[in-house]
Amino acid sequence: MIKKWFYILLFPLFLLSGYLIINHIKYPEVRWNWDQIDETVLDFPKGFQWGVATSAHQVEGNSINNWSRWEEGNFQDGLPHIHEGEKSGIASDHWKRFKEDILLIKELGVDVYRFSVEWSKIEPEEGLFSKKAIQHYQEVCDALLSAGIKPVITLHHFTNPLWFEDLGAFEKEENIKYFTRFSEFVFEELNAKVEKWCTINEPAVYTSQGYFNGVFPPGKKDPQLAGVVMKNLLLAHTRVYNLLKSHRNGKKHQIGIVKNIFPFDPFNRWNPLDWFVSRTLDEVFNQGALDYFITGNFEFNMPGMNKVVFNDPSVIKSLDFIGLNNYSHQRVKSQFSLNNFFRFQFYDDEEMTDMPYPIYPEAIYRSIKRVSAIGKPIIITENGVADKSDTIRPKYIDRYLFAVSKAIDEGANIKGYYYWTLMDNFEWSEGYAMKFGLYEVDFKNQKRTLREGSKHYIDIISKF
Repeated sequence: MIKKWFYILLFPLFLLSGYLIINHIKYPEVRWNWDQIDETVLDFPKGFQWGVATSAHQVEGNSINNWSRWEEGNFQDGLPHIHEGEKSGIASDHWKRFKEDILLIKELGVDVYRFSVEWSKIEPEEGLFSKKAIQHYQEVCDALLSAGIKPVITLHHFTNPLWFEDLGAFEKEENIKYFTRFSEFVFEELNAKVEKWCTINEPAVYTSQGYFNGVFPPGKKDPQLAGVVMKNLLLAHTRVYNLLKSHRNGKKHQIGIVKNIFPFDPFNRWNPLDWFVSRTLDEVFNQGALDYFITGNFEFNMPGMNKVVFNDPSVIKSLDFIGLNNYSHQRVKSQFSLNNFFRFQFYDDEEMTDMPYPIYPEAIYRSIKRVSAIGKPIIITENGVADKSDTIRPKYIDRYLFAVSKAIDEGANIKGYYYWTLMDNFEWSEGYAMKFGLYEVDFKNQKRTLREGSKHYIDIISKF
């Protein structure tokens, strides 16, 4: 009898051990011994495109949109939405200084400049399109082409016109028609100058920060609504893709979405709760969008909410390339709290950037492997480091590009790498505290200065 109860009690332990072992095998946390790696040994194919990236609200200045409104507001507890209450203002004044900035881009030796067009400037009122604004972007494209730099346009990079925001933005599927109309207008005006188009930047970040964490506009904490918004963003991409590809010049252009991947790793790899939370977050914010393009199935499911699902096999074809953004990974530690059942916490030996995550080049390697499952060409549309002291930027650039090179050597179809970012900017809720720029910007006089650590990127580009 004792033996029987012993085995009954032991059975759950076997199941738990199996669960942990399977997760360890299926989701390995890749770690390389950098003491035995020469990260200067790189191999990039002929025709590989080197670039830099920005977004309109972060660099142009003087935008009137959901973010400028957000910058004016406060949380209920009186704390400002933005670090130290900062506002984007004129930002890096890129709207006026784009010609001199293009000269700085050319000095880097890159082939591509990825930037976004500001919807609120092009369509400040519903149905009213600004000739002045679209002419501005035509001039930007012309100046880039004259400098031998290819423009890559992002149609949506987190910001909405106020009229669209007030309609509920992407909370409502019926509002997608406004974004498709805007996208068609921009494509009609600029397609003769632009070959590559990114529809939506980082739908998971827009969703998680705006509807899960509440630190981006509209500042809601509603997992159910987050699932709806995520689904609608993916639908918006597909509808824009199909519309633009049906355009008389559509088949000549490459259209893709930009997906951020942050691997979620358990803080304690032998804690089943850490694994459970890590896998849940990964399925929701990483794998869900990938499955959408791989299988046509989308599922957004978190504890305490009704599952958001979608199925349409036709969406599998709605990509010419996949844009990948990666900076690091997140380490997840579960905690016994209904209001906050996990937190991000890193090990003491992980070398941190100025943002709350470490240097972890293996993350971009792992992310490349994951998005390769879509079967489309990959462009690294963002990767860079916040490093105010400019002490770790060279290591970051060297090691992350080594990871990209290694993935290419192993068969990954990567067509380009765009460093984030060209120059210091307004880093959303972090304000001006985070210094990602290859060029330092003195925001008192808008002077741009190439950082010493940025020269590693120039040196690498010059070899290929």
